[in-house]
Amino acid sequence: MMTTATFENAITITEKAKEQIRKLMTDAGQTDSSYFLRVSVVGGGCSGLSYKMDFDNEIKPADQVFDNKDLKIVTDLKSFLYLVNTELDYSDGLNGKGFHFINPNASRTCACGESFAV
Repeated sequence: MMTTATFENAITITEKAKEQIRKLMTDAGQTDSSYFLRVSVVGGGCSGLSYKMDFDNEIKPADQVFDNKDLKIVTDLKSFLYLVNTELDYSDGLNGKGFHFINPNASRTCACGESFAV
Protein backbone atom coordinates (compact mmCIF):
# COMPACT_ATOMS: atom_id res chain seq x y z
CA MET A 1 0.00 0.00 0.00
CA MET A 2 1.53 3.29 -1.17
CA THR A 3 1.51 6.18 1.30
CA THR A 4 1.39 9.86 0.47
CA ALA A 5 3.05 11.66 3.38
CA THR A 6 1.79 14.84 4.92
CA PHE A 7 3.48 18.14 4.07
CA GLU A 8 5.13 18.60 7.47
CA ASN A 9 7.09 15.35 7.02
CA ALA A 10 7.71 15.80 3.32
CA ILE A 11 10.81 15.61 1.22
CA THR A 12 10.76 18.91 -0.65
CA ILE A 13 12.59 20.24 -3.65
CA THR A 14 13.59 23.76 -4.63
CA GLU A 15 12.58 25.25 -7.97
CA LYS A 16 16.22 25.27 -9.13
CA ALA A 17 16.59 21.55 -8.36
CA LYS A 18 13.27 20.80 -10.03
CA GLU A 19 14.40 22.59 -13.22
CA GLN A 20 17.64 20.60 -13.31
CA ILE A 21 15.84 17.28 -12.71
CA ARG A 22 13.37 18.05 -15.51
CA LYS A 23 16.30 18.81 -17.82
CA LEU A 24 18.03 15.53 -16.88
CA MET A 25 14.80 13.59 -17.41
CA THR A 26 14.38 15.15 -20.85
CA ASP A 27 18.01 14.41 -21.74
CA ALA A 28 17.48 10.78 -20.67
CA GLY A 29 14.31 10.52 -22.78
CA GLN A 30 12.11 9.99 -19.71
CA THR A 31 9.52 12.65 -20.39
CA ASP A 32 6.53 10.35 -19.86
CA SER A 33 4.50 11.56 -16.86
CA SER A 34 4.83 8.11 -15.24
CA TYR A 35 8.51 8.83 -14.40
CA PHE A 36 9.50 10.30 -11.07
CA LEU A 37 12.59 10.92 -8.96
CA ARG A 38 13.46 8.07 -6.59
CA VAL A 39 15.60 9.20 -3.64
CA SER A 40 17.16 6.67 -1.28
CA VAL A 41 19.78 6.34 1.41
CA VAL A 42 22.43 3.63 1.07
CA GLY A 43 25.35 2.60 3.22
CA GLY A 44 28.71 4.04 2.18
CA GLY A 45 30.63 7.24 1.84
CA CYS A 46 33.09 8.69 4.30
CA SER A 47 30.36 9.51 6.87
CA GLY A 48 28.54 6.17 6.66
CA LEU A 49 25.40 6.92 4.61
CA SER A 50 25.02 8.28 1.09
CA TYR A 51 22.18 9.71 -0.95
CA LYS A 52 21.15 8.01 -4.18
CA MET A 53 18.92 9.46 -6.90
CA ASP A 54 17.44 7.64 -9.90
CA PHE A 55 14.56 8.00 -12.31
CA ASP A 56 11.92 5.31 -11.96
CA ASN A 57 8.37 4.61 -13.08
CA GLU A 58 7.39 1.79 -10.72
CA ILE A 59 6.01 2.52 -7.27
CA LYS A 60 6.50 -0.28 -4.77
CA PRO A 61 3.97 -1.12 -2.02
CA ALA A 62 5.83 0.50 0.94
CA ASP A 63 7.00 3.60 -0.96
CA GLN A 64 6.43 7.08 0.38
CA VAL A 65 5.25 9.50 -2.31
CA PHE A 66 5.65 13.29 -2.29
CA ASP A 67 4.03 15.45 -4.95
CA ASN A 68 6.01 18.63 -5.37
CA LYS A 69 3.68 20.35 -7.82
CA ASP A 70 4.66 18.84 -11.18
CA LEU A 71 7.45 16.53 -9.93
CA LYS A 72 6.89 13.42 -7.87
CA ILE A 73 9.55 12.27 -5.39
CA VAL A 74 9.40 8.69 -4.13
CA THR A 75 11.41 6.96 -1.42
CA ASP A 76 11.31 3.59 0.27
CA LEU A 77 10.17 3.50 3.89
CA LYS A 78 13.64 2.73 5.31
CA SER A 79 15.22 5.69 3.49
CA PHE A 80 12.34 7.95 4.50
CA LEU A 81 13.32 7.54 8.15
CA TYR A 82 16.60 9.32 7.31
CA LEU A 83 15.02 11.85 4.92
CA VAL A 84 12.08 13.29 6.91
CA ASN A 85 11.90 17.06 6.31
CA THR A 86 14.86 17.03 3.91
CA GLU A 87 15.08 19.55 1.07
CA LEU A 88 16.79 18.84 -2.24
CA ASP A 89 18.52 21.86 -3.77
CA TYR A 90 20.73 22.47 -6.80
CA SER A 91 23.66 24.86 -7.04
CA ASP A 92 25.42 25.91 -10.22
CA GLY A 93 27.87 28.24 -8.50
CA LEU A 94 31.64 27.99 -8.26
CA ASN A 95 31.56 26.53 -4.74
CA GLY A 96 30.14 23.11 -5.54
CA LYS A 97 27.98 22.61 -8.59
CA GLY A 98 25.35 19.91 -8.22
CA PHE A 99 22.54 18.61 -6.06
CA HIS A 100 22.65 19.17 -2.30
CA PHE A 101 20.50 17.62 0.40
CA ILE A 102 19.61 19.90 3.31
CA ASN A 103 18.91 17.22 5.89
CA PRO A 104 17.99 18.28 9.44
CA ASN A 105 18.41 14.66 10.58
CA ALA A 106 22.13 14.51 9.75
CA SER A 107 24.38 14.91 12.78
CA ARG A 108 27.44 15.35 10.55
CA THR A 109 28.28 15.43 6.85
CA CYS A 110 31.49 14.88 4.96
CA ALA A 111 33.39 17.71 3.31
CA CYS A 112 32.09 16.82 -0.16
CA GLY A 113 28.46 16.81 1.08
CA GLU A 114 27.66 13.45 -0.48
CA SER A 115 27.48 11.40 2.70
CA PHE A 116 26.18 11.90 6.20
CA ALA A 117 25.65 10.29 9.60
CA VAL A 118 22.71 10.40 12.01
